[in-house]
Amino acid sequence: MADPGSVSIVIPAYHEASSIAAVVRALSAAAPWHEILVIDDGSSDGTGEAASAAGARVIRHPYNKGNGAAVKTGIRAATGEYILIIDADGQHPPSDALRLTSRLGEFDLVIGARSSATQAGIVRRLGNGALNGLAAYLTGREIPDLTSGFRGARREYLREFLHLLPNGFSTPTTTTLAFIKAGYNVTFEPIEARARVGQSKIRLSRDGVKFLLIMFRVITIFSPMRVFLPIAVTSFLLGAGYAVWTIVTQQHVTNSSVLLINLAVVVFLIGLVSEQISAMRFDGRK
Repeated sequence: MADPGSVSIVIPAYHEASSIAAVVRALSAAAPWHEILVIDDGSSDGTGEAASAAGARVIRHPYNKGNGAAVKTGIRAATGEYILIIDADGQHPPSDALRLTSRLGEFDLVIGARSSATQAGIVRRLGNGALNGLAAYLTGREIPDLTSGFRGARREYLREFLHLLPNGFSTPTTTTLAFIKAGYNVTFEPIEARARVGQSKIRLSRDGVKFLLIMFRVITIFSPMRVFLPIAVTSFLLGAGYAVWTIVTQQHVTNSSVLLINLAVVVFLIGLVSEQISAMRFDGRK
């Protein structure tokens, strides 16, 4: 179990003046944390001032860069052995922060997994469920909540993947996939998220495709054959099956069959090369 005194709390915040002071005060009262960092991501509503008055150390961005950029700033500035990232909207009670912290040390990444009942809106639930299912296939393990931003990890391991983190809202997706594929110990701690103060800044219709692209990007970095092999097999089976059918019915092989089989071979070979490049990333890794 990680001692709270070794944990830096990182809170990315953008236009959260209505909730940030209460979040900081509740966390401060819950445990003697190493530090509480609020990254004011270019807010114009007094978010930074409210956080500072509540006792947090505030780092301000001169303009809005995105949630991921704020998280990266917090990771760079944190000095604790562990980092706990928590939303500024008041969804997560301090008791859950302590529960996640209690698993650090045993695990390298601890993620607060929300129940489906606490994820607002049927469309959001269906979208998150689809992302969780795809991520489970790509990583080979069950992932109950891919997009939860409430998570704790060793600072040195987060810094290892800092260059992969996007500036937008896909930081949780990236860190989850990267930690799992890198072989770190990852666990999901069930939590009940409260209703947030204010409106969510994530829109499934706008950000859903971004999440998918981030997942495929990270997986092709760490385990590319999970993507390339199914495409190659599907193309080969279609080409071979069509070739057999045309031989039986027309006594010849069509160009379409040959192209599909050639495509399968090319995709498979690209996958092998990508797998070797992926393996090279960890040749000097301790």
